[in-house]
Amino acid sequence: MTQAPAGGLDAAWRRLRDTDPQALAIDGAEQRLTRAALDALVDEEVHALREAGLGATDIVAWLGLNTPRMLAALLACERVGAVFMPLNWRLATDELLACLRHAGAAALRGTPEMAPARAALQSAWHAAGGPQRGTAMPGDLMLVYTSGTTGEPKGAMHTPAGMAANARAAIAVQQFDATTRTLCALPMFHVGGLCIQLLPTLLAGGVIRMHARFEPGAWLADVAAWCPTTSLLVPATMRAIIDHPAWAPTDLSSLRFVNSGSSIVPVALIEAFHAHGVPIAQVYGSTETGPFSIAQALDETLDHVGSTGVPAPGVQVRLVDEQGADVAPGEVGELWIRGDNLMRGYHRAPMHPSFVDGWFHSGDLGRQTADGRYEVVGRSKDMIISGGENIYPAEIENLVIGVPGIAECAVVGVPDARWGETPVLVLVTRPDQPVTEADVRAAYEQRLARFKHPRRLVFMDTLPKTALGKVQKPALVRVLVGSPQAMD
Repeated sequence: MTQAPAGGLDAAWRRLRDTDPQALAIDGAEQRLTRAALDALVDEEVHALREAGLGATDIVAWLGLNTPRMLAALLACERVGAVFMPLNWRLATDELLACLRHAGAAALRGTPEMAPARAALQSAWHAAGGPQRGTAMPGDLMLVYTSGTTGEPKGAMHTPAGMAANARAAIAVQQFDATTRTLCALPMFHVGGLCIQLLPTLLAGGVIRMHARFEPGAWLADVAAWCPTTSLLVPATMRAIIDHPAWAPTDLSSLRFVNSGSSIVPVALIEAFHAHGVPIAQVYGSTETGPFSIAQALDETLDHVGSTGVPAPGVQVRLVDEQGADVAPGEVGELWIRGDNLMRGYHRAPMHPSFVDGWFHSGDLGRQTADGRYEVVGRSKDMIISGGENIYPAEIENLVIGVPGIAECAVVGVPDARWGETPVLVLVTRPDQPVTEADVRAAYEQRLARFKHPRRLVFMDTLPKTALGKVQKPALVRVLVGSPQAMD
């Protein structure tokens, strides 16, 4: 196992490069890059930034799919003192424009495949005032806007030292070294896709293969042919892989484990991978926390299904009640996180109440078991209070997702004159497997207290989601209020 050196990302990368410049760093299907070749890309990006007059405290926005060039641009920004700002290419032009304007970006760059979208965004941006210079603080490296599941997106500002600390924690827990081969298919515009496995593998001396974007058939084909030792998935991509025709016959034996997170991972999905011989190691974090904050040890994945694990090295965790007091083991509280890998703070919001005295108030709810492991039960904003009783949607969702014919499900609270709120279960079914009300109710009828039972079952074709597959529950509630598609 290799520890990433202390200091910033670029310093760690250059020390690794110098140990063996000709070692393979990126083994793409169409492009293979040694460490020296990747560093040459970094130098090209440094030259481009300087030619454009960009430097210290300038924010450089990037719109593009996963490519080595995007990785090179991140390292190049650190070399010139600029801030790298990856944009979510799945957002609409108006949403991207809001991020550019809030950030005070100085430039918009990217890869060729996004040229038309970038041109449209550039035109709208200039019409709205255009670039600004020097809006970041000295020493910042990366600005990432949150997915906005609970309101307007916020910009988390990360430092080189914080990102290097995150890499060290991820390397230690995942036992990465020069033999690690990581298949990277999640978008690099999120800290999950970039910082849980991709950067840690690179800094541990391993080899990465990037997919420009996730496609389940391509992921399965590369697992069989390229033989990675690990990969990172989220529940939505796990489901897509399991549903693919190549799932059953594909040899997955090269995978030591697969990491998963970003939202609560249904036990049914974990068990499907375990049945195929692939351990699922959960990791918990957010855009603000690096994100490698709580994680399962690799030797505990099979025996502790549903657990998120323990705090990563260098990370502290508290579970607190509404008054900010620590709760007892077994009780539910809000997760507060502190560590060297956390963001410096929110861009242009230094006094934001979610980040106080170094503690990030996550808004996520969890409990600690008697043996010290953590379980995440949902978001505080998702918790349903019905007749004075707390209902955690994940409890219901985990039971229902295992019903044959159910592709996706989500539980949300809707206003109720008598109870304050009542839970509504929203279902997406598979077209070739009819599901009855009795099938669904049987999954929780004898396993949940009566007050937790959904009052309505609503069928939809799709659920509103973020780019990483998280269900946008506030949007779902807005759709449901007044929806006639219910089974009472």
